[in-house]
Amino acid sequence: MRHLRAGLGLALVVTSALAAGCGGGSKPGLKLTLIDSSAQRPSNVAVYFTVDTSAGDPVPGLTAESFQIYEDGRPVSALESRKTILNPEVAAAHHTLLLIDMSGSVTESGDLPLIVEAARGFASRVEKYQKVGVYAFDGSKEIHRIAGFSTGPQLASAIDRLADFKARDPSTNLNGAVVAALDVLARQMRTSPQPLTFGTLVVFTDGTDRAHRVLRDQLFDALAAVDIDVLVIGVGGEIDASELEAIGQDGAILSKDRSQVASSFEAAAARVEAFSRRYYLLGYCSPARAGQHEVTIRTSVRGRSGSLRYRYDARGFGPNCDPARNPSFNIRRPAPPKPTPTAPDRQSSDRFDD
Repeated sequence: MRHLRAGLGLALVVTSALAAGCGGGSKPGLKLTLIDSSAQRPSNVAVYFTVDTSAGDPVPGLTAESFQIYEDGRPVSALESRKTILNPEVAAAHHTLLLIDMSGSVTESGDLPLIVEAARGFASRVEKYQKVGVYAFDGSKEIHRIAGFSTGPQLASAIDRLADFKARDPSTNLNGAVVAALDVLARQMRTSPQPLTFGTLVVFTDGTDRAHRVLRDQLFDALAAVDIDVLVIGVGGEIDASELEAIGQDGAILSKDRSQVASSFEAAAARVEAFSRRYYLLGYCSPARAGQHEVTIRTSVRGRSGSLRYRYDARGFGPNCDPARNPSFNIRRPAPPKPTPTAPDRQSSDRFDD
């Protein structure tokens, strides 16, 4: 359970976060999931949340005008509220670790230049929204750092060094590598100065675990113990689809065709990008000056609609509000909200949308 601490006597209580569909034969609704909220003097209210379809697909690219704000069931004037989308980087940090199979079956396959180029393309797209770290694994007990969490030219040049990677052990320690990567990513998240941190692990492999250094049950215990999204890219004739889908709890992009390496990395990058852009930090100036109030935030996108609700205390509120003021969040590293699909959520998918 997450806890909120009151700041300046302005206690805020979350009552619900729910999705609502449009009436009369409309498309399924949107799901707005509250992550954190802030209410502070003079009269600033900010809410950090995600928007997904009811099928679990992220909804990126919305603007402040896409959201309607209600207090106690009555609309708050856009002119009065001056609602704005704040830079989410002031409140949250997102990190992605790209874990690349560099076992003998990869380094000796002739596909290494293609994999390096695909990894560069992945990092180039994802680094626009978050820091990216790159690690490699083979049959060894440990994983090998290629690039620390960073962006820009230093990340690209570090990935280029994969072309000269020599496997120390030609076997495939897939299970052990995933466990080690989860630990690296969790430690990186703990060092973030932002009050909210989120992590995504993206794993590329052309096969299955051969080293048996870490048992399957140990792997899934490690996956269950962390609040990290995991996406798997599996390409090649030796992949075990059911095993990789089980590891990729947030998606698995699978193909037996080795020529699909580049497109699979592109699909994974699009997925991570979309999930980065599904987060919104909406700030506004409340007209309330005292008392407890219920806020509803609603949005409608292409025939789908959804809302979230929460309560806050406006004690001590007054004029001179700047809606762009940074929020005061108190939660450290909450669990990233998982979309709850209405359709079966285990999809081996090249079907991810941009």
